[in-house]
Amino acid sequence: MTTETREFQAEVKKLLDIVIHSLYTEKDIFLRELISNAADALEKFRHQQLLEDEVFDSQAALEINISVDDKEHTLTITDSGIGMTRDELEHNLGTIAHSGSKTFLTELSEGAKKDVSLIGQFGVGFYAAFMVAKSVRVLSRSYHPDSEGYEWASDGTGSYTLAPSSGLHRGTKIIIELKDDAHEYADDGAIKRIIKQYSNFVPFPIKVTGEEVNTVQAVWTRSKGDIKDEEYTEFYKFIANAFDEPMSHLHFSADAPLAIKALLFVPETNIETMGFGRMEPGVSLYCQKVLIEQHSKEILPEWLRFVKGVIDCEDLPLNISRQALQDSALVAKIKKIITTRFLKNLGDLAKNEPETYEKVWKEFGIFLKEGATSDFTHRDELSKLLRFESSASEPGQLISLADYIERMKEGQDEIYYINGPSREAIATGPYIETFKRRNLEVFYTMEPIDDFVLTHIGEFDGKKLVSADRADLKLPDLRDKEEKDSEDTKHLDKPVADSLTKWMKEVLGEKVKDVLISNRLEESPAIVVNPSGMFTSSMERVMRATSQDHMITGKNLEINTGHQLIMGLADMRLEDEDFAKNLAEQIFDNAMIQAGLMIEPRSMVERSYEIMKRALKK
Repeated sequence: MTTETREFQAEVKKLLDIVIHSLYTEKDIFLRELISNAADALEKFRHQQLLEDEVFDSQAALEINISVDDKEHTLTITDSGIGMTRDELEHNLGTIAHSGSKTFLTELSEGAKKDVSLIGQFGVGFYAAFMVAKSVRVLSRSYHPDSEGYEWASDGTGSYTLAPSSGLHRGTKIIIELKDDAHEYADDGAIKRIIKQYSNFVPFPIKVTGEEVNTVQAVWTRSKGDIKDEEYTEFYKFIANAFDEPMSHLHFSADAPLAIKALLFVPETNIETMGFGRMEPGVSLYCQKVLIEQHSKEILPEWLRFVKGVIDCEDLPLNISRQALQDSALVAKIKKIITTRFLKNLGDLAKNEPETYEKVWKEFGIFLKEGATSDFTHRDELSKLLRFESSASEPGQLISLADYIERMKEGQDEIYYINGPSREAIATGPYIETFKRRNLEVFYTMEPIDDFVLTHIGEFDGKKLVSADRADLKLPDLRDKEEKDSEDTKHLDKPVADSLTKWMKEVLGEKVKDVLISNRLEESPAIVVNPSGMFTSSMERVMRATSQDHMITGKNLEINTGHQLIMGLADMRLEDEDFAKNLAEQIFDNAMIQAGLMIEPRSMVERSYEIMKRALKK
């Protein structure tokens, strides 16, 4: 038979024009598509070999071989798969067999051509070769014993040729003559890099100039019972490009509602705390072991960016380049499934291996807190994973919200928390005096974000979360009568106390919204609280730290009318009002310091010197 020249089907011409002249920048994708096609051909042959009594080249190894010629600027990809007959070459490469492709091309507007990337979705990945090729030759021989070899060739301009070719082995060989701006693909180093990035887990050996490149197994596709711990560690180091060992991993598969296999790791170290900047997402998306999107930003919420690993979903509708996911609803479903399973796994870890979970929390708890403030969908699951110290725990010991609820007093219906720079600062501060007297447990939150987290959660297991520095705090009085009588302290008479609070408000002016008699203080003379209850002092500290323009809102000053300093102030304002004013302002500034809100200390320092001079004169 002689060489025949044929015109491409009209739809193929249109598709070639889109692929070759699009603004598609990821040219590396062409190699992944051709390798995927070769792997499919090998898989088809392996299946067919079980059904046939006799096949051509039965002893040929099932593998993909790639060679380059940097002088001739060619790239050759050879597989020993099922191969193609003459009719199959014409049918597969000269026409579009899938009606979906034709429908797509019919509806495609001229303006959309530049933004299209649809190669794998319609089974036409082969045409990606023309992004880098001057010409493409395809030499193929079918697995049938009586088959003959044929060569298909085209420069992608509108026609192709078909001709017999002798001496071929079973399978397909694709010879690409590279364009002038694509000579980089005649370098075996570049080819190895692309394979390791996109096709490393193809289930057949891929050899470049005789060297097998894809040596790491797709561990996530194997049964968990067959995988050793060291294999998980080795795979983690490869997929995360890491040198540490993972603290934990999640390996699971599901068939419904989607066919998903996932292998996720929690690293040993949070590099964001080491000054390396914000992490990029660490989970890559695959479809049947072929990379779709490396470090996908869509497949997990951003607050899980510390997680490393792979997610393989067979149900993905791939776009032409396999780079962008076409069905956003499907992506959302995958995200929800994986996130829910990962959080459940953390919960199981906290229950069964509390020491390991505590290490995870100390390194990556900040990410879970971030999720609790931003992700309503998973807020309930995240709230169960939160850990803090408390007034009832030993220093360094972390407890959960569930632990707190188990220890709540009869008659207590709220969970209390207070923020501060350290456990010691909180425990010796004025805000928890009344809690100590009532023997009520209080969470000690020592990170700036903690108040935002607990405010966003709002309640847990039906119990409201309440900050201990709220102005409208109402605590249950759990003491018996004998305790109350023994703890009674002498206070200023109410008319004297009312007169003092009115005078202090006049002295402090716009610094305070009001001065009130405290019902919570035991040992401290005064505290400042937010009158609205909207912002805790710690939340204002965070807002002040993030924006120097943030104005601290007017506070209420609460005074302890049973404290010696306040009782003395009531007398002093009648004896020496000017000095009493200094004392009142100093009491307010001291209360602001204890709340962590002091901004301008110079006037306070000068005033304190004046007070000390007065004390030395006596």
